Amino acid sequence: MKLLFSIFLGFFCLAGNTVFAEDEFDSENFDTTDDVTITNGDDATNLECQGISLEFNDDANPVAVNNFDIAGIMLGMNFEDVMTIARDNGLYRPIKKNSVVYSIHQDWKYNLDYECRQNNIFAPAALERCINSLAKNRGVLYASELHLERTTTGETIDVFFTSNATDNVVWKIVYKNDVDELEGDDEKFANQRDKKVMAFWQNVLDKYGSPNAGDDKWASSDNSYDPVMTAYFGELELTDCGNKNEDVAINIQQANDNFIAKPYAF
Repeated sequence: MKLLFSIFLGFFCLAGNTVFAEDEFDSENFDTTDDVTITNGDDATNLECQGISLEFNDDANPVAVNNFDIAGIMLGMNFEDVMTIARDNGLYRPIKKNSVVYSIHQDWKYNLDYECRQNNIFAPAALERCINSLAKNRGVLYASELHLERTTTGETIDVFFTSNATDNVVWKIVYKNDVDELEGDDEKFANQRDKKVMAFWQNVLDKYGSPNAGDDKWASSDNSYDPVMTAYFGELELTDCGNKNEDVAINIQQANDNFIAKPYAF
């Protein structure tokens, strides 16, 4: 979906009691077999991404983190490509309920809320339908999250996407497994946990090489807003905060530029 900003101005300068029947929101139009969740601008994915502190290890060099993948999913991939991987690679599948989360950037939500209320739509349920319908038709409703799982091992992958303003691409991938979990208090469980953690870390090193920055990070530069991966016990987090923040800034500017105010005359 592309943002259709050229048709925004004048599109909804309509009469006071207009009903948005032609914009009825229908989740069946989405390319997913799972339930659809829509967040209207107040979720964490719409917040600015904070860069993390980086300090290169002694004698370490930058690494091409933008080439890293987690189960074949990479930063910068668009939503359709990631869905293809989820369908075809045989390892991970969308979780059974609400695998896809759709979002509206907060500034766009405020714009559409204003337009709907200017057309005398005030009841909460009707207002939400109106906002979602307009957002979908104008290309500002976008797939912001995809949640995958591998049921045989208990692994999960959560993928986060930028908006359509920046081509709906991956800016964060979070992988988790259960290696750091303890099944009980006995010594055997602690021993088993330690061995699982060691095996996980060895697999991480085999795939990505040794971390080149403090606190088990792989950094592409000393700029914390460039791609970086961080490893934890049983977790990998791959992020591109620069891409996310650019997306936020573009949405704010475009929402400001396309706010449809009343036709004041003086």
